[in-house]
Amino acid sequence: MESWKDNIYFILVEPIEPGNIGASARAIKNMGFKNLCLVNPPFLMTKEAKLFAYNALDILESAKIHKSLSDAISDKSIILGTTRRLGKARGIIFPVNEGINKIFDVINNNKVAILFGRENKGLLNEEIDECGFLLTIPTSKEHRSLNLSQAVLLVAYELSKAGDTDKNEGCTHDKLLVNHKKLDFLLDRISRTLDLLGYIPKGDDNLKERIMWNLKHFIGRAGIAEWELNMLHGICTQIEKKVKGE
Repeated sequence: MESWKDNIYFILVEPIEPGNIGASARAIKNMGFKNLCLVNPPFLMTKEAKLFAYNALDILESAKIHKSLSDAISDKSIILGTTRRLGKARGIIFPVNEGINKIFDVINNNKVAILFGRENKGLLNEEIDECGFLLTIPTSKEHRSLNLSQAVLLVAYELSKAGDTDKNEGCTHDKLLVNHKKLDFLLDRISRTLDLLGYIPKGDDNLKERIMWNLKHFIGRAGIAEWELNMLHGICTQIEKKVKGE
């Protein structure tokens, strides 16, 4: 298996049907991937799950179980979500093939999480907010909804196809990015610095929320290197010293 595929993590958020989990395990193995992660799944090793994971029981049995999404993505550098619902309020959304091409500059040295939501209601707004951008699979207007494992298969296929193109072969120029946990700590620091500066008019929580949301998505789309993280922390430190008269 190509080494970059080891950096892709398919994360099913609170899946309902064991059969879909098994079928998803089979789908990612079909395309040469191995990392399946589950957030609060139902009882996993049912007869149905094993049946649908035909020839992919190794993927199913090695799936990582997480109690929360934050735990599942804490060590990942790029977070992508999947959605069938469009709209500006959901952030930047790319057709699946276009969005996947955007991550190949960083895919060799960094962990990438791709989130799939519940069968009945997809990803919640707060889960969408964790994503740098979203992928959508073009479907018929008359029937947009895909089965969970179908969505996993199509995304895995597009990833595998993109990895086989000449422009992505031997890609070695990607930089090492910090993980999601470190990024969250930086954003908290920036938020406190804005408060210290009095940048946000008193009581205008909506403005602050919009600014932090935009910053999170802006940084999350491309990720951030360690030196860039340290530079921004350094700027925050100097601002804090100046404001406090140190």
